[in-house]
Amino acid sequence: MSIAAVLLAPLYLLVPAAGSVEPAPDMAETASIEPQAPPERLARPPARPEPVRWPSFETIAQAFRAEPANQVRIEQHTIIRIAPRPAPPQATLLMDLPRGEIGGRFAERSIGRCLPAAGIAGVQIDRSDRLILFMRDRRIISAQLERACRARDFYSGFYVDRSSDGRICIDRDTLQSRSGTNCKLTRIRQLIEIDE
Repeated sequence: MSIAAVLLAPLYLLVPAAGSVEPAPDMAETASIEPQAPPERLARPPARPEPVRWPSFETIAQAFRAEPANQVRIEQHTIIRIAPRPAPPQATLLMDLPRGEIGGRFAERSIGRCLPAAGIAGVQIDRSDRLILFMRDRRIISAQLERACRARDFYSGFYVDRSSDGRICIDRDTLQSRSGTNCKLTRIRQLIEIDE
């Protein structure tokens, strides 16, 4: 509501009262008025003036209410990028990750259905449908992709939407490669090196 409407609202209340009061005729004008002859037949009595309708309290209160504002919706959308494992000669915070190809023999151990997304330090492709995730706590995780997905599409890492619990779970979260491929994980296992 504008300031002008707020300031003029009291005058609005006085306007009907001011219009119903008629000014008194001057004495000079009343002296020159001659009485008129009565009409030949009876005329209808003059209609009574309509009573002044004062605005109700609700009408006045509506004038002072603020106009409704448009609704604003704020959404937060966070995407996490998991980069490929860095090259060996570079000095980074990930220096303690295993270097070179993963060799030797590994056994798989079940670790549940979810991984902490913030705990993934890097990714490397392994077979046609499997990614190797390197965790910040030095664990190595094997992540199996859906049948229709190829691991080589994720050579440059992947993106994942941040979930409310901050984890990546199988059959729930979708990994997106930079080329636009969308895949879900079907199985995750921890790889444990077997001493020969």
